[in-house]
Amino acid sequence: MVQVKTYALPPTDLIPNSPHVLIHYPRLLEDLVKSPSFTPSAIYDTFARNGWYSQWIARYGPDQASHYHSAAHECMAVISGEGATIRFGVADASSDADGHENGGVEVQASLGDVFVLPAGVAHKTFRPRPDSIGLDFMAPEDENGKLVASPTEARAYFEQVKMTGAFMMMGAYPKGYEWDFMVGGEHKGRFPEVWNVSVPEADPVLGVDPEGLRGLWSNSAKKE
Repeated sequence: MVQVKTYALPPTDLIPNSPHVLIHYPRLLEDLVKSPSFTPSAIYDTFARNGWYSQWIARYGPDQASHYHSAAHECMAVISGEGATIRFGVADASSDADGHENGGVEVQASLGDVFVLPAGVAHKTFRPRPDSIGLDFMAPEDENGKLVASPTEARAYFEQVKMTGAFMMMGAYPKGYEWDFMVGGEHKGRFPEVWNVSVPEADPVLGVDPEGLRGLWSNSAKKE
């Protein structure tokens, strides 16, 4: 039986968050990522089977700006490292990692964890274990800096990414969705635009199983 944790995150002054819950599957992919033959292409395949496509791998540093995606739901899987803190639901209030709006929730992420974030939910990854010097963002791009459109090319890229022991996550989005980077306040007065992003046809790992987002998000009414 899959362990599932959910978090309801109401809107703040600056962050829309979502009527859909944030989903956390603790250690769901732990056996996969601990395999001696593991490469990130295995995660790519898992997500792609359910209509989600990986677009990046990030190695995290001591801090990251809190942000949200206004037009796309997101999946993040921990593929390397011991752990990190992820703060969900609030905007930064200062350059200090501890400075933020009131509210939100902090989750200790571990190897093999999977998070499914509704569009609008703010997130910030910091204090990775082991320590790392800074953010390193890796993506399958062409010579013009655009993400490659071919799944074959993208998969080949992730096949060759090496695990270093640092805290790393892999990010994916439902096919056809485009993500942006909002830090808070951009949709003030227009939160329903974010809340009404359509629900994907499948969970990135559990597919159409009602234990996943298809069940957990089914009763979340659209907001006007």
